[in-house]
Amino acid sequence: MTTPRSSPLPPARALARSLGVFHNISYYAPEMKAFADVGLGEYWRAYMVYRAAPMGRVEAPVVTATFYNFAPRVVEAALPSAWDKVTPAEAIALRDDCIDRALQRALGDLIADDALVEAADLAMEGMAEISVGARPLFAAHLALPVPDPPHRRLWHACTLWREQRGDSHNLALAAADIDGVECHVLLAAKGVGGQEIISKIRGWTEPQWEAARTRLAERGLLNPDGSYTRAGRALRDSIETQTDALSREPRDRLGPERCRRLADLMEPLMGQMISSGAVPGQWPPPVERAQSV
Repeated sequence: MTTPRSSPLPPARALARSLGVFHNISYYAPEMKAFADVGLGEYWRAYMVYRAAPMGRVEAPVVTATFYNFAPRVVEAALPSAWDKVTPAEAIALRDDCIDRALQRALGDLIADDALVEAADLAMEGMAEISVGARPLFAAHLALPVPDPPHRRLWHACTLWREQRGDSHNLALAAADIDGVECHVLLAAKGVGGQEIISKIRGWTEPQWEAARTRLAERGLLNPDGSYTRAGRALRDSIETQTDALSREPRDRLGPERCRRLADLMEPLMGQMISSGAVPGQWPPPVERAQSV
């Protein structure tokens, strides 16, 4: 993964990527296997629980809607049965403990660096008095208490930025009439991953993938070989541009100069997270990482 400074992505996406890398330790840290101790040994059951927990004891359709791009069968395999193993409050507490330990391991000496404190303060400032309209997963996380330790506060802030942009992206997808599997087929057409790896992570079956590709082809968005048509590429670009626009409030609150400062502060932290092996530097992750998530 390239860093925000050298990335060819627009600034909004480059900043989102660097913050997202820090957040992503929650998906790859071996510490998260502690959920097996409460009866959630399967990775996806634990994932559905600790990511959805800020919303309370929600049912599978709510998580399918808010997560947007997971196959319903994967969500239904986890919920509501997982709530019999752990309450939402217990899941959040266990998640936070796992992330605390994972960050201490991954960051090393950087955990006490003044730059981390400044990054946490800036990232949280971007979330001050922010609107939550039509962003349910972000709103649920925003309602959580802000941790005191700087490394945990930065993770919390990165999570807020991530979920705010994620909900905004889902709004852009829905407005473009692109559903949860079609968005992945379009992503694969861009050259980001492919059916085998994405389906492994998100749970879509081969028939569901092929049906989505047929629908997109009938709309003139894909060629028969699965590559973009001109219209398909234009639609994918417009969705990303709309996501940038819908998620701009935190950036507006900081302003361009402080956004650049936050990106600069996150660069070595992102590099440390990747070089330490705490998170992969790409999505989809390499096959061997996907096998464990």
